[in-house]
Amino acid sequence: MTKLVYTREELMADHAYAKEHREVGYLLHGGFDAEGTYISPKTLNRWPAVHAWQKQLTSKGWDIVEATAQLLQRGNYPNRDQQKLLINNGFGESFWNSLTVTGIIEARGQILCTFDAPDFQNIIVDDISETATGHLNKGLLYAHGADEGGDPAKPEYGAHDAMWFAARDLVFGKDAYPLVEPPESIGRPDGGRQMPQIPEGYEQVILLLMNVLMIEVRAEAFFSHSIELMRDGDIFGDNKAEAEQAATMVERIRTDEAIHVGYLQTVISEMRSFTFKTVDGSTIAGKDMIDPVWKEMVVWHGQTQFDLSKEQSYQAIRERVLARDGGDKLLAAFDKLDTYNQKAA
Repeated sequence: MTKLVYTREELMADHAYAKEHREVGYLLHGGFDAEGTYISPKTLNRWPAVHAWQKQLTSKGWDIVEATAQLLQRGNYPNRDQQKLLINNGFGESFWNSLTVTGIIEARGQILCTFDAPDFQNIIVDDISETATGHLNKGLLYAHGADEGGDPAKPEYGAHDAMWFAARDLVFGKDAYPLVEPPESIGRPDGGRQMPQIPEGYEQVILLLMNVLMIEVRAEAFFSHSIELMRDGDIFGDNKAEAEQAATMVERIRTDEAIHVGYLQTVISEMRSFTFKTVDGSTIAGKDMIDPVWKEMVVWHGQTQFDLSKEQSYQAIRERVLARDGGDKLLAAFDKLDTYNQKAA
């Protein structure tokens, strides 16, 4: 029989690594098997559990919600050609800032280690004991937070924040530019009650999980963007080995993030399948409540957020470029490479 119920200890278990994960002076989470293949932390049982929960759901006729970069209606900004132009003309600060902000945002994710979701069984008619939803507080949220900002129980190990900073320093050198102030949030702003059928505390958690899932989708696009730039010999040819090492570290982060996408996809998909108890004493099909909100979340992360952040990024780039002699010609070349031709006025 397929195992569907796990203890916290099982979901937090690591593989027996043959070699620790050490890079550029950092002791990092995860490790390597005997063949030298990188293995993400706390995935000995997390992956089998997610696969089992997904299989159970699909066997009942429910789809797993899409969570790929295909949901994004925009790409990265600056795009690859624009970023290449900037770096090769001495304006690497834009890419530096992107790597720095990503590391800072990853560090914030550690808060999931201290977050307790309410017991959704209280408002769901179905038995959730054999689902991912029923295991949120049994290690899924904690393991996610530990991956992002480090495991509070193992402070000696760096996580994604340290890995992003190390990758940044490999391609640019340490302290190449001043530290940038990160945005307060990269999630969809609070738009008021969207699922008033259920108590607000439960709604907030569902919105949090949706936001985090779409942030992970956006991260996947940034992984590809970063790796392509780092492996472009026309940009980092003078320190090709260091840039290749940086790209490899980003690939390991991408490997780690896959389990986050997997369990969040599963939870949102399960919630579509559940019947919820409403505050007025009746019930509502999960899909009728979840689907409209998920659709809006995808649009915000895939389009609206890009357009908002692009305007801010463009103004900062424009100011730096025009401060240099001949900057007007470089800015014109930069604008010409704009994929969406939506530069700020």
